[in-house]
Amino acid sequence: MRIVIDTNVVASAIFFGGRPEELIELVLCHRVEAVATDRILAEYQATIDDLQKRHGGEHLPISAMPIFAAMEVFPQTEDIKVCRNPDDDKFTSCAMDGKCIYIVSGDKDLLSLGRHENVEIVTVVQFLDRFSARG
Repeated sequence: MRIVIDTNVVASAIFFGGRPEELIELVLCHRVEAVATDRILAEYQATIDDLQKRHGGEHLPISAMPIFAAMEVFPQTEDIKVCRNPDDDKFTSCAMDGKCIYIVSGDKDLLSLGRHENVEIVTVVQFLDRFSARG
């Protein structure tokens, strides 16, 4: 199962744990295939750096590097413009390039789409429920 993970989910997993961390564990164990572009990885890193500064430079409970290494990274070729926040279009473009089934997000702008072509946009909880139902 191929997915794109929105930045807010990766950051939540690293800083706060919970259900987003469960999703990341599935990626790290290669039970779920996560894909990204260089542009998405750069956004992940910038967000992680910003949050780390805001939290006084504290040690991260989860390192970002193994997460990045577990993802398939490729150049973006699609340039889809469907999100009400144009900055989120990189996730739908990546999902189409990567032949993904889901975008996993907590972003209301992405979630409001619900679906783009064959890609469903779901929350972490929705994804984990569907994943566990598959057995």
